[in-house]
Amino acid sequence: MGTLQVGDKAPDFTLPDQSGQRVALSDFLGEKVVVLYFYPKDNTRGCTAEACSFRDSYESFTDAGAVVIGVSSDSVASHEKFAGRHELPFTLLSDAGRAVRKQYGAATLGGVVPGRITYVIDREGVIRHAFSSMTNIGGHIDDALAVVKQLQAAQ
Repeated sequence: MGTLQVGDKAPDFTLPDQSGQRVALSDFLGEKVVVLYFYPKDNTRGCTAEACSFRDSYESFTDAGAVVIGVSSDSVASHEKFAGRHELPFTLLSDAGRAVRKQYGAATLGGVVPGRITYVIDREGVIRHAFSSMTNIGGHIDDALAVVKQLQAAQ
C-alpha cells in the first residue's frame, strides 16, 4: 500500500499505549485534531530528538486543540521507559506487528529501517497534512503545528 495522501480518510486502528491501555484513532475524532507520527525506534538519536521536540511544543499543540500520538513497533515496556526517561506528555502506541504502519504507508527504507512520517488528521478523520523525512526532524513539528493552527482558525 502506498503512503496516504492529503484528502484521504485516515484508517481507524486500536493499539496499546505505553501503559497498556487500548487507544483508537476514533477515540479522538469529532473532538480533537490528531497529530500522528510514525518513528523508527525508541531511544535512538533522531527519534529521541523528535520526541523531545514534540514534548517541547506539546502545550502549543494542545492549546490549538490537538493531541500528539507517536507510533513505532517498540513494545509497551520500551515505550513506558522512553516516555518516562524523556518526560513525554503524549501517547506512544506499540504497533508490534507493524500493521498500522502498513495501513498508513509509513514504509521502511531499504526494507530495513521504518520510515519517519507525520500526519495531521482533522476532527472528521481526513488527512490534512503529511510530512515524510528521516532527517528534517524540526519540519515534522513545525509543519504539523502550522496546519493544526490553520485548522483551529478555520473552525
